Amino acid sequence: MRLIFGLVLALGLGLAGFAVYMAKTYIQTYQTQLELERNARPDPISTVDIYVAARTLEYGEPILEKDVQQIAFPEASLPEGIYRSVEELFPKGVEQPRTTLRAMEKGEAILAVKVTAPGQDAGISAKLGRGMRAFAIQVDSTSGVSGFLRPGDRVDVYWTGNIGSGGMRTEGDSEGDVTMLIETGVQLIAVDQSANADMTEASIARTVTVTVLPEQVAALAQAQATGRLSLSLVGTQDDIVAERIEVDQRQLLGLAAAPAPAAAIRTEICTVRTRRGAEVVETPIPCTN
Repeated sequence: MRLIFGLVLALGLGLAGFAVYMAKTYIQTYQTQLELERNARPDPISTVDIYVAARTLEYGEPILEKDVQQIAFPEASLPEGIYRSVEELFPKGVEQPRTTLRAMEKGEAILAVKVTAPGQDAGISAKLGRGMRAFAIQVDSTSGVSGFLRPGDRVDVYWTGNIGSGGMRTEGDSEGDVTMLIETGVQLIAVDQSANADMTEASIARTVTVTVLPEQVAALAQAQATGRLSLSLVGTQDDIVAERIEVDQRQLLGLAAAPAPAAAIRTEICTVRTRRGAEVVETPIPCTN
């Protein structure tokens, strides 16, 4: 019996040792695989907290403290103009909130280009940059691109009027009724009384408001007072600046330029004055240089 007991005990100890060895090998293999997987993973993404819209915000709404919330955002993908703290978003306190210039969906980042300054409303003055001025242009269904203009679009401005035919003129100069490009890539900030860039319905506007430099205001005012202005919509991805364009009726119809009137030939007469007593007599003679 003792022999049998000893054999069973030895067998049990052998099996236990083998089990421990197998378990240790399995754990070491698992730890090795886990370490390899961890090393193969990319570095943890660094994030920062930014403010986003807590609900859908429409154009012209004041942004209150309850309308925003902070979320973690990947630092490497941060857009420009974000707000990281309540002091940045409400620098003058929650009593003077910012106003939305563009509609924002829930969870969308609050950006500086989408909101006004603290305490400012969403009027066109909020869209004027430093040194820029607002100028209204009268349009109709044809000159206003059939009602497809929106705030934020860029347009070329053409003037049509009569420049007359008097004064010094060289061959090839325009005369009479003429259409010419006077401003390029001018940005619209309002259509009629709306500055909402998110408007989708087409409407025939009576006026559009553009943002231009003071010297451009003078040029546009003079052009509008002396002729008719027409707008041409510029593509959103178009970065080509149009060159000088000028077309008159003669160029439009392919007619040759009318010859300038020839100067009248003046005949020069030379004389010699001779005094005969109290009388002066003029005698014609050949002229010489």
